[in-house]
Amino acid sequence: MGLLLTGGVFAFVNGVAFWMFYLDKERSIRGEWRISEANLLTLAFLGGWFGAKAAQRRFRHKTRKQPFRTFLNLIPFLWMILGFAFAHQADLLNLTAVFASQ
Repeated sequence: MGLLLTGGVFAFVNGVAFWMFYLDKERSIRGEWRISEANLLTLAFLGGWFGAKAAQRRFRHKTRKQPFRTFLNLIPFLWMILGFAFAHQADLLNLTAVFASQ
């Protein structure tokens, strides 16, 4: 049940990120009020990175805009760093035992 719920939340957040990029692109074409880059990046960081990247490529939106493009591309690396930090903090990696046994 927990894995199904996690997958559902993940799919929902990515769908919202995709939709927000689409909305921002449409608003830029019409010259209307835009969704802030900070909001788009925050949504991507909170789990919507795959949807954000898919929409960025699909709609060719914010593909040349710096530093937005760089920040968006750094999010998976931040996830990895945070994942290792949490795993190490919780001693899930137990690196000392691995290196001591060799």
